[in-house]
Amino acid sequence: MDKFLDKILIKEVVGPILIVLVSFVIYLVLKSIINNVFRIRSKYIDKRKTKTINGLINNLIKYFIVVVDIVMILDIFGIDTKTLIASLGVVGIVAGLAVQDTLKDFVAGMSIILENQYRVGDTITIKGFRGEVISLGIKSTRIRSLTGEIMIVPNHLIEEVINHSLEKSVAVVDIPVSYGTNVDKLEKVLSELFNELNGSITGLKSEIRILGLQSYDDSSITYRVCVDTIPMEHLRVERELKRAIKIALDKNHIEIPFPQVVVHNG
Repeated sequence: MDKFLDKILIKEVVGPILIVLVSFVIYLVLKSIINNVFRIRSKYIDKRKTKTINGLINNLIKYFIVVVDIVMILDIFGIDTKTLIASLGVVGIVAGLAVQDTLKDFVAGMSIILENQYRVGDTITIKGFRGEVISLGIKSTRIRSLTGEIMIVPNHLIEEVINHSLEKSVAVVDIPVSYGTNVDKLEKVLSELFNELNGSITGLKSEIRILGLQSYDDSSITYRVCVDTIPMEHLRVERELKRAIKIALDKNHIEIPFPQVVVHNG
């Protein structure tokens, strides 16, 4: 029994177990501290951004602790870790050259996150491809278009980004009416309608504005109205405006013309 206990309690067995247990406790403590810090900061910073950075820091700490544990355990087994680390220097250079694009992606991903260029859920355009950001990682960004296609772009290749979700969108509606329309009556009808809609359409960031006469067309004149909306809500607002305007014009007998072709028989 004594020989068995001596064998169990030798440093080659107890040492690695203690190292792993202590490291695991340290990791949990650090993770808890970091999570609490970001939980407090999330009141002032976008939650999606803090979640991304929080996950990145936790992963870096985890990998660092694993590497330190491996070195300490090897040292317990009598392996000259100093010589090993020195010999890995050349290997590290070769590996660094092999993964330089990955390192570029890492740096670019951090820059995107810290500079708040875009976040998960934003609608952006990259290289002519427009869609919603469904994943923002340290290595790549995934964008899903309205029709379902997914574009995966390495972060270091993202040079120019159009973000459609940062501040506001603008809903623009053109209203064609016949040349015989009384413009004073039209503007009065639109003003009364918009006074009602300003409080009933969700997503507006300003009052609906009548910009005025936009163009003279072949069979109609066109009035333009617009309104600021929350990001990416402009298409829905435009549809609601068009429906309400059509009902109001029909009610007040204001004609919305359609193209006509006059044929003369000789």
